[in-house]
Amino acid sequence: MWSSIRVRLMCSHLAAIILAMGLSGFLLLSFLERYFLQATEDSLIAQARITAGALIPGAMADGPPVEDEAPPYNTIQQQQLRNLYVQAENIALPDEQLALDNANLSYLDNASLQLGAQLETRIRILDANGVVLVDSHQPESGESLQSDSLVAQALAGNYASRTTETGQGDVMMLALPARVEDQLIGVVVLSQPLDDVTAVLHDLRMWWGLSTAIALVLSGAVGLLLSQAITRPLRRLTAAAGAVAQGNFDQQVSARSKDEIGQLGRTFNDMTTRLQAARQMQVDFVANVSHELRTPLTAVKGMVETLRAGAVNDPGVRDSFLATVENETDRLIRLVHDLLTLSRADSAALNLRRAPVDLAMLVTATADRLIPQAERRDLVLRVEAASRAPCAWADSDRVAQVLTNLLDNALKYSRPGGLVTVRVDTGPDHDTLIQVRDEGIGIADDDLPRIGERFYRADKARSRAQGGSGLGLAIAQALVNAHGGHLWLESQEGVGTVASFTLPAA
Repeated sequence: MWSSIRVRLMCSHLAAIILAMGLSGFLLLSFLERYFLQATEDSLIAQARITAGALIPGAMADGPPVEDEAPPYNTIQQQQLRNLYVQAENIALPDEQLALDNANLSYLDNASLQLGAQLETRIRILDANGVVLVDSHQPESGESLQSDSLVAQALAGNYASRTTETGQGDVMMLALPARVEDQLIGVVVLSQPLDDVTAVLHDLRMWWGLSTAIALVLSGAVGLLLSQAITRPLRRLTAAAGAVAQGNFDQQVSARSKDEIGQLGRTFNDMTTRLQAARQMQVDFVANVSHELRTPLTAVKGMVETLRAGAVNDPGVRDSFLATVENETDRLIRLVHDLLTLSRADSAALNLRRAPVDLAMLVTATADRLIPQAERRDLVLRVEAASRAPCAWADSDRVAQVLTNLLDNALKYSRPGGLVTVRVDTGPDHDTLIQVRDEGIGIADDDLPRIGERFYRADKARSRAQGGSGLGLAIAQALVNAHGGHLWLESQEGVGTVASFTLPAA
């Protein structure tokens, strides 16, 4: 199951969503929890300073700074900070002498506190010995909290806070030392339940879990559609490739998209088209080879049977038949040689022996060998070389073979009294260019694209009568391509043909 691309895509997609949602949720909730706890602590610090300022004349409560804090005042024993206030009752104000004795908080023994802003904060005022003087939740006082580590740190002059878990939920508690003129006179202890913070965080976690579930469902649906969109054409390609493996080369797949899968589909279609063309070419090639071999072999067999039947006793018939057998044998040898050359070219096994070649000299030497054939057909063969014709980086024997095939065709299809011209010049991109021009019958527009196909003849009857097999241009094209050059034909029926090819310059 895991070997399926569809399953792997789905699982990786969902894993990425879970990882992203989990990490973002963890970071967000952690940030909000720290933010809420810090806000609660700041609120308690503000309440502690309001309380200290309201109950203890001139007292300052130590602790970390709180933004936008208003200075405390005690005009009507009610202080406000934003929406917070502390109201004190039953306070017997000290006389002037007692006010100077800042270490004495006995006037708070019968005081009671009320905290506004609908908060459940518990406020306790302790003296310098850790004894509770005022408790906003209990009217009685006198309890000693000196053993509490939080109170002990405050009595030592340090601000302290902690969050503890109780049976009724989490509670934040802090203790601030109260000073008058740098003298510790008591401690302000505040504690507040964190029910609101816990409820908010619980709701956030619930909504985060719900949003994660919805995101997983939606991403799962999207991942399913995406995986199907990816794997469906792959399954079609697999089926089509299996059919091609069975020999069915006419397979085509839909490739309408422009992405990599669409490109793969178009490449597959191009491959099957080429395979089908190659298969058809192979079938045609075998059929043509069989036909080309059958004709001379049938002729040879018929003549041999005739000779064996008694014609061998007639010297004239015997010599004529033996000459024909010799010609047909030469034709078979040429055909086998041409097929061997094409086979080596197809398998890149020509083993070209490249060297700088003076094309002007090579063309002249090749044309000289064909002058007798041109004279027999009443044709003029002329060589034209540019003054600065470049040398080619080529195999001279193979280039001579290409020239021989092109000149042989030009001589065969030229009218008596015509002119065949071979020109050597500089081609495009500084390559060498050779052109063979004749004034022959030309090639029809319908036949011109197929010239160069193996065993194809534009004039089948005339070519066969002249001994052509339809492989000359195919061999020439294969040899030029093996050199890295290019061969092409330009022709006008009734006017003549120009065969051109390029070779790399030395």
